[in-house]
Amino acid sequence: MSHSVTVAAVQLSPVLGSREGTIAKVCDAIAQAAERGATLVVFPETVVPYYPYFSFITPAVQMGPAHLKLYEEAVTVPSAATDAVAAAARKHKAVVVLGVNERDHGTLYNTQLIFDADGTLALKRRKITPTYHERMVWGMGDGSGLKVVDTAVGRVGALACWEHYNPLARYALMTQHEQIHCSQFPGSLVGPIFAEQMEVTMRHHALESGCFVVNATGWLSEQQIAQITPDPQLQKAMRGGCYSAVISPEGKHVVEPLREGEGMVVATLDMALVTKRKRMMDSVGHYARPELLSLNLDARAAAPRHLSSSDSLSLPRSTSDEPSAAE
Repeated sequence: MSHSVTVAAVQLSPVLGSREGTIAKVCDAIAQAAERGATLVVFPETVVPYYPYFSFITPAVQMGPAHLKLYEEAVTVPSAATDAVAAAARKHKAVVVLGVNERDHGTLYNTQLIFDADGTLALKRRKITPTYHERMVWGMGDGSGLKVVDTAVGRVGALACWEHYNPLARYALMTQHEQIHCSQFPGSLVGPIFAEQMEVTMRHHALESGCFVVNATGWLSEQQIAQITPDPQLQKAMRGGCYSAVISPEGKHVVEPLREGEGMVVATLDMALVTKRKRMMDSVGHYARPELLSLNLDARAAAPRHLSSSDSLSLPRSTSDEPSAAE
């Protein structure tokens, strides 16, 4: 039987330098989206505490102070920060997809968190390959996060930014029959061409996978751009690139995208369109040729140590500047 889902793609401006400040804005946005009927709320890439815009314009040898500040404000999982988002998801009965800078001891990761409508953490995944300048900021993820999860709104998958240019990563989710794909980009980078490329990519994934796509990007104000760099020439690289949108399995915008400023795109999805599209072209079903072309996915979590006996070794607790929920 057909049903509908109301979703929100939030174009958020983070509080630069403040995990707590950005988390507060995230929780407020969840409440605002819920007031508009949304039961799925998607936020931009690593919006908590903020995307490392500094790394795009700063030589690696000079970005130590900004990188260390990001370590201080990064999110550990679980923690008070994730508890606050989980509580907001539970209170408003909304599935929340949130991008964070995750700190795991001495390494930062570009991480996507999916909270189900009851507040449970349904998925924590890390971007498999940081892009270009990002490799000086984040470590690499692994195949264990290439999962589609059952949630209160259906089967949800997620990728971050240029992971969408890895067709096998997208196919890994397609084979798990995602119904709603949640994508996240930083926004406010590279200018209009970045937004144009993003739109092509998102609309193509919706068509190819036969699912809805909810895409969220961040946004920087002129004051924030000046805070990141006083150089007018470098500031030019921090404008544009915003495209928060909701796309149907037929590759159409469900509502008009948001390309500038803070706000949210709210749309109601007719989930019957998933079957309508797949009846014509199911790229992992009747339109697939697995005897000719198939994907080999190593879904094991990468680990730096493998014990050869049943003896366990004690490990230090995760380092963080905030206590975990268990503490």
